[in-house]
Amino acid sequence: MQTRRIGDVEVSAIGLGTMPMSIQGRPDRERSIATVRAAVDAGVTLFDTADAYSLDDSDFGHGEEFLAEALRGVGTEVLIATKGGHTRVPGGGWALDGSPEHLRAACDASLRRLGVEAIGLYQFHRPDPAVPVAESIGALAELLDAGKIRMAGVSNLNPDEISLANDVLGGRLVSVQNEFSLAFRSSEPELELCAKLDVAFLPWSPLGGISRAADLGGEYGALVEIGQAHGVSPQQVSLAWMLAKAPVVIPIPGASRPESIRDSAAAADLVLAIDEIERLDG
Repeated sequence: MQTRRIGDVEVSAIGLGTMPMSIQGRPDRERSIATVRAAVDAGVTLFDTADAYSLDDSDFGHGEEFLAEALRGVGTEVLIATKGGHTRVPGGGWALDGSPEHLRAACDASLRRLGVEAIGLYQFHRPDPAVPVAESIGALAELLDAGKIRMAGVSNLNPDEISLANDVLGGRLVSVQNEFSLAFRSSEPELELCAKLDVAFLPWSPLGGISRAADLGGEYGALVEIGQAHGVSPQQVSLAWMLAKAPVVIPIPGASRPESIRDSAAAADLVLAIDEIERLDG
């Protein structure tokens, strides 16, 4: 597995997003654990979760508890990235709480669920309109200074908010996690800023829309054709295209089947030709 860097930590160029294994429609625990173990066997060393990855408020923290169990005893050094700032409500809805008080308490709870002394990468999940972003990020700075988290990241922020976060953290921002895929490219400015700042960019839902690739033309049809030329899946082509965008890009495709993450992990070794990348760039 090729590697890339988050802060001063080397991680696999492809990570695993564990959200599908915790929310509505999740598979049974046995298959989920098998998926995580398959990722480890494929060389994946970055695992992304969040305290809010659950069915609803009664199941809050499922994602962290499950991942800690699945990785127990694997014998491989990995980086667990989790998030705080989202909450769940009865019936499966989502809510926000970016208050410093909530984030401090959420971090303590995540430490307990993960069973670690310090969280490898702790990310502010999503801005709360009721709380200034600087105040939320200030809580992360406090957690860094207290040694409760080793690295701080943000998720779903725009370029101005990312710059502000880096300032509040005193230049210690190491990652940005935003939605980005062949179908969803509105985060290009955030990606470009991360490349400029040398901050890791972690695309979530990087395979969005790929399941319909064979039925569509344009860049989707190109995915299928390029994949056929290389003897690989359209999903691998899409991930390889992202990796070629900038050295800071580390996609975190979600998966809930061992075969899915094995296929995604193989994208780290796929090198696309310049004309293939330009064709996908559109």
